[in-house]
Amino acid sequence: MSKSIPFLPRPEKLDGSMPGDMGFDPMGLSEIQTDLYYSRWAELKHGRVAMLAIVGMVWQEYFPHLPGTQFTAVNPFEAPGTVGLVGNMQVLLTIGVIELANFNKHYDGTTPGDISFGDEFLNGMSEEQVEDMKEKEIVHCRLAMIAILGASVQTLLFGGKLMGGEF
Repeated sequence: MSKSIPFLPRPEKLDGSMPGDMGFDPMGLSEIQTDLYYSRWAELKHGRVAMLAIVGMVWQEYFPHLPGTQFTAVNPFEAPGTVGLVGNMQVLLTIGVIELANFNKHYDGTTPGDISFGDEFLNGMSEEQVEDMKEKEIVHCRLAMIAILGASVQTLLFGGKLMGGEF
């Protein structure tokens, strides 16, 4: 039975071997995947982006901006339009470099999410502590994906700041 929802059956491929695996797959997506490592890579990648995005969205609305008139937009959905082409190209180029540097890792059987950045923070930890950190990361990734979705919908529907007030 599923660890997350006890009355649902646990899918065969969700055997608890990956961090964050609670046997929750009500739509049966794990059954159509041939390799769950690719899905875990995607989940971690999207979750990490969501963690940065929700912090960026809150920062954009409530904290100081870089100097310059192009950085003064408070609405996070108007901000990319005010930065200009060069600013947006810098962001896209950085994302592209990271993606290209890690493209083959999706298929070579390495640990999902390991982009060889920040590994020094795990040095000196026991295997149990490392697994605990991986579990925490995937849980925070999932929470951030929900948070950025909710924050985006709220901002777009109500046209105001996340914690109240107008732009």
